[in-house]
Amino acid sequence: MSEGSHLKAYLLLVATTLCWGLNAIFSKLAVDQITPMQLVTFRWLGVVILLSLFARNKLRRDWPVLRQHLPFLCLMGTCGFTAFNAFFYVAGHHTSAINIGILQGSIPVFVLLGSWLAMRHRITRLQGLGVVLTLIGVITVASGGDLRELLNLAVNRGDLFMLVACFFYAAYSVGLSRRPRVSALALFAVMAAVAWLVSIPLVMIETWLLGWRWPSTNGWIIAGLVTLLPSLVAQIFFIQGVGLIGPGRAGVFVNLVPVFASVMAILFLGESFELHHALSLLLVLGGIGLSELGRARPQL
Repeated sequence: MSEGSHLKAYLLLVATTLCWGLNAIFSKLAVDQITPMQLVTFRWLGVVILLSLFARNKLRRDWPVLRQHLPFLCLMGTCGFTAFNAFFYVAGHHTSAINIGILQGSIPVFVLLGSWLAMRHRITRLQGLGVVLTLIGVITVASGGDLRELLNLAVNRGDLFMLVACFFYAAYSVGLSRRPRVSALALFAVMAAVAWLVSIPLVMIETWLLGWRWPSTNGWIIAGLVTLLPSLVAQIFFIQGVGLIGPGRAGVFVNLVPVFASVMAILFLGESFELHHALSLLLVLGGIGLSELGRARPQL
């Protein structure tokens, strides 16, 4: 693969994690504005509507191939889009931001292990060290620079929900390496449609348990922004990035999400920039660098 392809993958994955960092901000703003399952359902409905306008020709062209892989694509859309988002948004109502940040940082570990189990991809020493370093960065930003805060963590439903969410997205990331060779838009359109359909029973269950309450005006705005950025732009970029450098290496970039989320919280929510933010950024970027260097080493 050329250096230009590597650079393109890096840019795509950084943009992806930037959008996902915004999703963390949106999830906080969405509290009391729109329910978790409503947000999941409306975001994927919005994506389906947009893709029906922009991906129609590609979908028609690639449908013969996509139809042969429908069971696989249904599984991918359910795991990576519906299940991950559902567990993610519900977890935010039951656990702390520290827990969510730390557990979200486990996604690259699941991805590397999943790649090894499913495809026997070798994990080099530098890749392992890079994952550890990025996890330290995630813990640093999640704990606010005070690691003593970690002693106060308690296992609860939210922690388990977030851990399950990480597992689902890691499985999706590994599965992307076996996606059919069609356009990213056509592939995404099918999985988004599946995600929306699978989310409908979830919002029905939520309504049965908690009752229906229409989103506020701000809730609708948040749903629209989530549809455009974390759902549409980020997912297409991630599919392309995984296709260029593989799931194991692409998964390491997920560690940038809590860093970007912190920076955008400073910009949009008025939080102050602390030393631990700078330290975590250096750790995460250093870990990604080590993981990328590790790809060139054939032996453990």
